[in-house]
Amino acid sequence: MKEKINTNKDKWLQEIATQKEIQSTLKAIIHSTDDAISVVDENGLHTIINPAYTRLAGLTEEDVLGKPPTIDIPDEGESMHLKVLRTRKPVHGVRMRVGPNRKEVIVNVAPVIVEGILKGSVAVIHDVSEIEYLNKELKRVKQRVRHLESKYTFEDIVGKSRGMVIAKEQARKAAQTPATVLLQGESGTGKELFAHAIHHISKRKNQQFIRVNCSALVDTLLESELFGYEGGSFTGAKKTGKKGLFEEANKGTIFLDEIGVMSLNLQAKLLRVLQEKEIIRVGGRSPINVDVRIISATNIDLKNAVKEGRFRDDLYYRLYVIPIYIPPLRERKEDVPLLVNNLIRKYNQDFGRNIKGISPEALNILSDYSWPGNVRELENIIERAVINMKLSEELILPKHIPPLTELNKLETIEEKLITNSKPDNLIDYNLDKNNLKKIKDDTERIALINALRSTNGDSAMAAKKLGISLRSFYYKIKKYNIKKIYEYR
Repeated sequence: MKEKINTNKDKWLQEIATQKEIQSTLKAIIHSTDDAISVVDENGLHTIINPAYTRLAGLTEEDVLGKPPTIDIPDEGESMHLKVLRTRKPVHGVRMRVGPNRKEVIVNVAPVIVEGILKGSVAVIHDVSEIEYLNKELKRVKQRVRHLESKYTFEDIVGKSRGMVIAKEQARKAAQTPATVLLQGESGTGKELFAHAIHHISKRKNQQFIRVNCSALVDTLLESELFGYEGGSFTGAKKTGKKGLFEEANKGTIFLDEIGVMSLNLQAKLLRVLQEKEIIRVGGRSPINVDVRIISATNIDLKNAVKEGRFRDDLYYRLYVIPIYIPPLRERKEDVPLLVNNLIRKYNQDFGRNIKGISPEALNILSDYSWPGNVRELENIIERAVINMKLSEELILPKHIPPLTELNKLETIEEKLITNSKPDNLIDYNLDKNNLKKIKDDTERIALINALRSTNGDSAMAAKKLGISLRSFYYKIKKYNIKKIYEYR
């Protein structure tokens, strides 16, 4: 009898230990998420809130824990927690105001039911201003996620230098196969032109060509754009769901520009497309078959990114089937005259001009320049030169060419602040003129800029280096208006 009691006691203690372990794990998960979460028990009293909740609501744990869910919604009517406890049914997308600052939020609440017994409810709360910001960001960058028929051919790729001849030969061969292509080269070298040209003479030329700039969207938006989503899978999602770009590009070609900035999570999903030829929508369960030719491009060293753990090696080898290197303009100076004459023809047509050519002296200036911005920078210079010319002038002269060094001088407040600062990035502040908040803000701004610089503008990597979430990173970027002041790419 005594042994039986001891056995039951041991089992009871083990169950308690297991429950405590589960509770600790659950609490750790809730505290680690960037979403604001609050949990109440069956009596409607708060038992758990996370740091994201306290930041959003402007309340402390002492203000909330052990108190009813009306504590954070004064004058807002019925608490959604209490409604869910009363009806035992979830609520979605309810707009409310919480906390002393009356922060506008969207609330989703679900009941916690264990073996038919109501144990409480869980609320996930989203900042409306953040959702609106992300929607604006999505609309802004929609222009950069372009659905196109291929509009460039190999005839549009100007260059007779050895490097360009080799690149075009490789691209023509690649077009005759279904293999993945990796275009490698600096920004402005013409990687997109090559992608269009490859599609244009491939067997898929009569199908869709879709170009996606992987750096133009934050991670969560890029995922829903590429893979689509099921209805109601997240706040703001269409009820009917939405096809992703991989589905829209079915039987055609998708061009993933700046693939090197893609997060490891999305890299894993892309690998599935390459290996299994199928995708799963966000919020979905059933795989959808897709037949897509993938051309990717990067201006970073992917081999180095693999070594540093920023890029999956298995995905790298899947993409690196036909690598094509596009040389920078400084390595093919003999192509400068060809490019200049081609651009003069283009701008004659655009501006209704009749420019005959360029003087030898002006051409020498262009040939001696290093062109860090490559062909894209040359286009800018020739366009500005044409604009600088009088209608009666027919030859581009040295006086028409804008100072070439000015494009390398990114004269911004942030850059001056950083370059004039001490080696350890500390600033000599006059404490009589600057309060502590100003010092903190300036220091934080510098840290954000340095992180962006060191990662070549990769927001996800910059956030990781700073030890903050991507959501917090975008909030701070918006707060300091950094993206509007400084271009990192």
